[in-house]
This record gives sequence, structure tokens and C-alpha cells, in this order.
Amino acid sequence: MKKEFTAVSIPTSLYKEIEEAIRGTADPSVPNYVARVLRESLKKTGSQEDVFSPEDEEKVKDRLKALGYID
Repeated sequence: MKKEFTAVSIPTSLYKEIEEAIRGTADPSVPNYVARVLRESLKKTGSQEDVFSPEDEEKVKDRLKALGYID
């Protein structure tokens, strides 16, 4: 299956900074580096959906009920 790509514009100065930063590393190119960093960032963001455990959520609900904010 052929991958599809799209262009994303970033400032030239940032591109050059990334280029310098990845020189001599395992990252083969700026686009590969940026794609990897974005994937990692999205994984971290997605994993933060459940900030409270079910027990913590119940405690918060109980406290809000006791304060009269919810029924």
C-alpha cells in the first residue's frame, strides 16, 4: 500500500535548527523527525484522557454532591 503525504509549512529557521539537531542521529531527515515527534506527542496527549481513576472520580462526585453542586 502506498503512503500518502501532505506538506506542512514551518519557518525556515526552525527547519535549519532541526536539521542541525538531527545531524549524526538515527533520524534520516527533517520530515521523518517531525513526523516521529508529532506521533509521540499525539500518543502522550491521547493517554491523558482519563486523568482521574474511577475511584477518584467517585470521590469528586461525592464531594460535589456534599457541596450542593450536583444532585
